Amino acid sequence: MRWVRRHWVLSGLAALLALFLITTARLFIWPPTDEPSHVDAIVALGGDAGQRRAKYALELATQGYAPVVVVSLGGYPPAPCPRAPDHVRVVCFRANPLNTRGEAEHASRLAAENHWQRLMVVPSRIQATRARLLFNRCTSVDLTFVPVGDPLTRLPLEIAYEWGALAKALVVKRSC
Repeated sequence: MRWVRRHWVLSGLAALLALFLITTARLFIWPPTDEPSHVDAIVALGGDAGQRRAKYALELATQGYAPVVVVSLGGYPPAPCPRAPDHVRVVCFRANPLNTRGEAEHASRLAAENHWQRLMVVPSRIQATRARLLFNRCTSVDLTFVPVGDPLTRLPLEIAYEWGALAKALVVKRSC
């Protein structure tokens, strides 16, 4: 009798762990993404020291996807504003608050001021699910999400952070 109960408990725990791992993979490792498309502006989210997101956004703009790249200068110390390539206008900002929600709010204001109807957002892959949620809350423009890959060295820490940040966005701070 005791063995049967232990078997059911362990089976239940294994099923919960499997569900958690599958959900983590879907939300943060292989989130829904879009193909690049022609937009009014590309928004590169900040916080990556090597500015991989800004570099990718600039690359997309030089390929003709947008005439404007909006770069969030997140992180400490703030990253420098990248130099604009030919035929691309670069707009840099520092979000307030200095987080993805602040970036979504600022991008929404810029879209309204400039009458932009379509934005491409470049988050990190692990941040894409939460960025999509927050940008959809903050703006009504058409959004495309084209993330960049994450360095594997910080993956466990980043996943833990994203679980907490996503829970906060879903439960605590449910507005833009």
